[in-house]
Amino acid sequence: MAYQLGMDKILSIQQLHASGMSERGIALALEVSRNAVRRHLSEIGANDTKAPTGKAPTGSEGSNDTTAPTGSDEPANHVAEGVSRSRCEPFRDVVLSKLEQGLDAQRIYQDLVEENGFEGKYWSVRRFVKRLGTSRELPFRRIEVDPGWELQVDFGAGRPCPDHTGTLRKTHVFRAVLSYSRKGYTEAVTRLTTESFIRSLENAFWRLGGVPKTVVFDNAKCVVLKADWYDPELHPKINEFCKHYGFVLLPTRPATPRHKGKVERGVDYVQENALKGRTFESLAQQNSHLDHWEKTVADTRIHGTTKKHVGVAFESTEKPCLKPLPKDRFPFYHEEQRKVSRDGHIAIERAYYSVPPEYLGHDVWVRWNSQTVRILNQRMESITVHCTKPAGRFSTLNEHIHPSKTHMIERGLEYTLRKVRFLGPHAARWAEATIEARGIPAARVLQGLLSLTKKYQTEQIDRACDTAWRSQAFNYRVIKRLLENQTAAQQQTMEFVGDHPIIRSVSEYSDFIQRSLHGD
Repeated sequence: MAYQLGMDKILSIQQLHASGMSERGIALALEVSRNAVRRHLSEIGANDTKAPTGKAPTGSEGSNDTTAPTGSDEPANHVAEGVSRSRCEPFRDVVLSKLEQGLDAQRIYQDLVEENGFEGKYWSVRRFVKRLGTSRELPFRRIEVDPGWELQVDFGAGRPCPDHTGTLRKTHVFRAVLSYSRKGYTEAVTRLTTESFIRSLENAFWRLGGVPKTVVFDNAKCVVLKADWYDPELHPKINEFCKHYGFVLLPTRPATPRHKGKVERGVDYVQENALKGRTFESLAQQNSHLDHWEKTVADTRIHGTTKKHVGVAFESTEKPCLKPLPKDRFPFYHEEQRKVSRDGHIAIERAYYSVPPEYLGHDVWVRWNSQTVRILNQRMESITVHCTKPAGRFSTLNEHIHPSKTHMIERGLEYTLRKVRFLGPHAARWAEATIEARGIPAARVLQGLLSLTKKYQTEQIDRACDTAWRSQAFNYRVIKRLLENQTAAQQQTMEFVGDHPIIRSVSEYSDFIQRSLHGD
């Protein structure tokens, strides 16, 4: 059965076609298929005076025919596009509400049938949802903030400059824009590092004369170690920098540059207005030009969005709302992770610094500058501090050496002499005399004396030291020989003697025992 549209649709097709509208435009305006428009226009062209048939069109009241028109791409058992969309139109608000909840076409169709008694087909809802999704894109919401609240920062490409060797190097432009007044700061740098970001942002604070409450930046690796919209992990040095100036750094959502749209356009403005077509002999010359351009061009313009003079809006309204600067700038230092080696040291610029023995084999954070080297644990708590050493030198603190690894000679004669005094007064007197007589070599002599405690008693050593002192013999070998002789004398035994005036003979002892037993 041939498919026909309603009388109102046919008349509308004729009128729109007469006004010059295309078949596609008519189909979109009347929410019908292009095949239906084309077929009815061909009928009009064959007989302009042909009256529309009075037969009830498919899909009208009293008709159950759902056959698709000839040549249509739609399945034969689906409702025609015009009719299906018209059946969804009364539920437009319901469909939009469910789309905002994130529901898909299948779920929306099921809910319409269950909750609203919808009698159309699933394909009708699917086409209706598709048309709403493509034609009804939600606009971005513009966010405006109070004075002094937000500073947006970003990097862009700068103009190439020759370095100290004359080689042309690419540069990067750091751009910071206050969101309320659109006051900006621009600086060209050669590297995108954590130190470079800190220095550029710090220069912006001091040029603006204050600190905003928040700074918005993207998720660059020099700032964000792990990107996360809800709880990003910032570089430890960035955290220290934020504490020093008392502001909060808020990274944008990953891959969402519109969250800092003001500075995104600000970077384009610098590239197009200040740098395009210019050449510079050095990085310093480029920064000098940017500073002059900021004062004479960027600050004097009437901003296209705010309709205010940028410099006046900043000085009169926003600058008084900025937080005051601290007394000193952020202390510049390098920061990296190091692994403690087997000898209990870490290497920084080819110099070596000791770490407590419990950190052997562990990773630690190191912050250093030209004066000090500070070592911190993973919780960023200070472990120890060293003075910076030249390359090839060691800085080893005594408290970082385990007692079992400290030689007695390293501890000095004073320590050794204190231990000798526990052997007795004669040993102490002999040790003091040995130090006075022999000087530096006495350290090893006293060490040898103490080693004798593993074999001899302290009383024996003390007597040997007394004998040696009386003989003015200040030598380890003398003490050792005296102790050996004492031991040999103690171990000497008497020889067995068979006959002696005071010893009775064996026969006499035998007679004595016999008399005692028999009672004689």
